[in-house]
Amino acid sequence: MGLFSSKSKVKFPWVNLESETQLAEALSSSQTVVLFKHSTRCSISTMALSRFEANFIASENVLLLYLDLLNYRGISAKIAEITGIEHQSPQIIVSKNNAIIYTATHNGIDAIALMDILK
Repeated sequence: MGLFSSKSKVKFPWVNLESETQLAEALSSSQTVVLFKHSTRCSISTMALSRFEANFIASENVLLLYLDLLNYRGISAKIAEITGIEHQSPQIIVSKNNAIIYTATHNGIDAIALMDILK
């Protein structure tokens, strides 16, 4: 086998977060929400996103929100205001039953640890 896998990459089931209304609805629901804040210009953010997507097994019970920080910086500020969690990039914030249950930034973003928490 060569250095590169011939296996095609499956599209990760992110929902693009594009409005404060969408954010408020997600965070006020009882559903588990995984919010990934990503800067498309940052190699660390790209690495963290790729590692998360490679290790996280998506479930129908979890809403996966992707925030493009370059295009929606104001939404990131609103997230910090609502949650009290200082903005970082990359950053993951997980809400369940209207409470933050997990947050991590940079290399601390751990899909496997998150899946253990969500069990």
